[in-house]
Amino acid sequence: MQDQPVVSQPAPSLQHRLAGRSLRSALLSGVAWVCALIASVPLLSVLYMLIMRGGSRLSWEVLSELPPAGFEMGGGFGNALVGTFVMVGIAALIAIPVGILAAIFLSELGPSSKLANIARFAAKTLTGLPSILAGVFAYAMVVLTTGSYSAPAGGLALAVLMVPIVVLTAEEALKMVPKAMKDAAYGMGCTRTQVIWKIVLPTGMPAILTGVMLAVARAAGETAPLLFTALFSNYWLYQDGSFEVMGPTASLAVLIYNFSGMPFDNQIELAWAASLVLVLIVLVINIVSRIIGRPRF
Repeated sequence: MQDQPVVSQPAPSLQHRLAGRSLRSALLSGVAWVCALIASVPLLSVLYMLIMRGGSRLSWEVLSELPPAGFEMGGGFGNALVGTFVMVGIAALIAIPVGILAAIFLSELGPSSKLANIARFAAKTLTGLPSILAGVFAYAMVVLTTGSYSAPAGGLALAVLMVPIVVLTAEEALKMVPKAMKDAAYGMGCTRTQVIWKIVLPTGMPAILTGVMLAVARAAGETAPLLFTALFSNYWLYQDGSFEVMGPTASLAVLIYNFSGMPFDNQIELAWAASLVLVLIVLVINIVSRIIGRPRF
């Protein structure tokens, strides 16, 4: 019995293969768009609700007046807005220098040392630290020492939350600086200090600023640490010609927490308006961080 000749099947043409890949690419792109739209539904619904309920109450008077008492009408949260900026500013003054200096050590001075490994592990652990524990730490360090709730205590609690974010993002930013640039600087006779300050830091600064802005955005929305450290106040920080920072300090997050549980419509409306302002602040900070950190060609 003779063997039948084997007839080879024609190989699929390049055009068919490209068509199949294009179809798969289109399907996966569609799935990605659907997932992105689903993921954006909670954000858009929250923004819509805040704009509808808080936007109607938003005005210059609300942003510049003091909170009202129980049955009073009107009022605002100007002191809470100022207090938020002051405490976040204090936290930034503490966290940014410490974070960047730590990142320089981790990336340039002793990246493989035992101290660097311990510091890196501690920073990664602190990123998952419950924010209320940062408040307990600042309460023990500042409030119990000074005997009063204050803006510096709140700033220290927020700084504890900001430092690990700044450290890890700044370290990655400094590691992305091309080695050829540093080698060229060393070849020209620059010292290690000159290379760090003149080459490494300026080159990695956009990415470092991105991490700083994200840390600031997280700190601006924290409530639990401020309940332990700054508490709340119905008065301005600036009184009688001086800043009274060593006393209870208002913040937007705590004002929202306090007013949202009150049985008065006026306070509830102010809580919605303050929520809208806080979300807009965080949103603006995130957008600015994206703009600063995008690659430039």
